[in-house]
Amino acid sequence: MSVGFDKEIDENRKLWDAWTAVNTGSTFYDVQRFRDRPDDVRIEPWERAEVGDVEGKTLLHLQCHFGLDTLSWARLGAQVTGVDFCAPAIAFATALAHDTGLGDRSRFVVSNVYDLPGPLAGQTFDVVYTGRGALGWLPRLEPWARIVASFVKPGGIFYVHEGHPALWAIDDDQKAPNDLHLAYDYWNGDTITAPVQGSYADPTANVAVTVQHGWNHSLGEVVTLLAREGFRIELLDEKRDLDWPAAFLVAKGGGRFTWPEGQVGTLPLMYSLRARKDRTGKV
Repeated sequence: MSVGFDKEIDENRKLWDAWTAVNTGSTFYDVQRFRDRPDDVRIEPWERAEVGDVEGKTLLHLQCHFGLDTLSWARLGAQVTGVDFCAPAIAFATALAHDTGLGDRSRFVVSNVYDLPGPLAGQTFDVVYTGRGALGWLPRLEPWARIVASFVKPGGIFYVHEGHPALWAIDDDQKAPNDLHLAYDYWNGDTITAPVQGSYADPTANVAVTVQHGWNHSLGEVVTLLAREGFRIELLDEKRDLDWPAAFLVAKGGGRFTWPEGQVGTLPLMYSLRARKDRTGKV
């Protein structure tokens, strides 16, 4: 499916190809720990509670990068399918699945979200999942919402755990938490093109691709588009913590970051949303 933005999407794909080589060897992801420890699961306890028990269920992870979260769901009992447009990431995910004994509970597919259902035509899942830092790489959410809905079984759920659009509107380089200012539109507007320095997992890394493109999507846009596709919104939780560092936040422990103590006024940093399809499958 063509949604325009072919140049931007292709440049982003090349960036993720380059980032995969960095991210898979970074301390940020610590892949070796995942290999060495069969109990290592990269899904937050509250996230597991919001999704519910996945034992014996089928789960589709859209924009899965190199599969750490996807394989974590497999360790929790799901039969998982991961999809990403980055071929090196999918190759790494497939190898990691076999290295960790999860090859029989997982499969990985190279595809742009907008080209789905493609190799997954006719298939549906108990859970469709999208993890942190994914939606901002999609220029248009209308086709995304239709694709998501097509994959969810009647009675199944779609779940997204994402950076809050209020966070994405703040100046990335702002360091003083009491003097924040906006650098980007909260609502989906123009393409946000920015220079690249290394990877978010290792800013010191040497990466040949020097530009990235993103798009902000408000909560209203996300909720409305899913509701139009027949989903019932069961949960929308705005969170005070962030899963990665930001200059204006402080470390909370456990790889999480939050507002400094005594901060006067705060904004949500992440959100989670669970939406369920009617058991009849009707819209």
